[in-house]
Amino acid sequence: MSHPDPTPRDPALAPLYSPARVRELLTRHGLKPTKSLGQNFLIDGNILRAIAEAGGAQPGVPVLEIGPGLGVLTQEIARRGAQVTTLEKDERLRPVLAETLDGLEVQVVWGDALNFDYASLPAGTRVIANLPYYITGLLLSRFMRAPGIVSATVLVQKEVAQRLAAKPGSDNYGFLSAIASLYGSVRHVRDVPKGAFFPAPDVTSSVVRLDFDRSRPAPEPEFLSFVETALHHRRKTLRNNLRLGGFEGEAIDEALAAAGLRGDVRAEDVALGDLRDMAVKLGVVR
Repeated sequence: MSHPDPTPRDPALAPLYSPARVRELLTRHGLKPTKSLGQNFLIDGNILRAIAEAGGAQPGVPVLEIGPGLGVLTQEIARRGAQVTTLEKDERLRPVLAETLDGLEVQVVWGDALNFDYASLPAGTRVIANLPYYITGLLLSRFMRAPGIVSATVLVQKEVAQRLAAKPGSDNYGFLSAIASLYGSVRHVRDVPKGAFFPAPDVTSSVVRLDFDRSRPAPEPEFLSFVETALHHRRKTLRNNLRLGGFEGEAIDEALAAAGLRGDVRAEDVALGDLRDMAVKLGVVR
């Protein structure tokens, strides 16, 4: 006995995340994914559901999305009852999003995500997004500094995910790891194969969730600059990095000794608490 084919023959009736539907939408609107904008559209329903679930998309929760593209992830989040604001730079997508988000409670803000006022977001906002790879680090630091954002569940390059979750002393540890732990915690959700996207990117991706602890005082800008200087050249010693940052050698040696650190210690091996002690000793922060 033959079974009917569960996939609709008409691509326009297929789920929005199916490759046939994505191609049909792009063709009908005369569009091609733009590499310079990091446009790789998700075409895996299981991963879409996993991102929305891990991100906390629930009824009444304010959610911010960056780069909705064709609205695939946007639809998944909005259908869970979240109050979605989504930022899109590519004006060519206006007619597509008008179609795919029709009838859903979604506010589309047209413009560059780097120019958006993240401080204006309501308390309890959760970011859920497939981030454009070329501005991932910049956007994550904006999310961390925005008091209303409590978490960011994002799709990023796998190597970025590894850096975010790295601890002092590990190969991937750097400034991104340090600021992530200064603002909160990082959890790896799952890896995402290249085939989950159209077109397939050159790299494997990962979903990570960052939770920001807003009960802690935010790190001072001076301390963040100090940490960035300390970790600027990964293969250099902490002493050399601080010398390049304009600190006097004798003062650095005294601060290292006071923190109980060797003179040749690499910055990536130093715990944040010890860097804090050095920053105090060097008069960067109180």
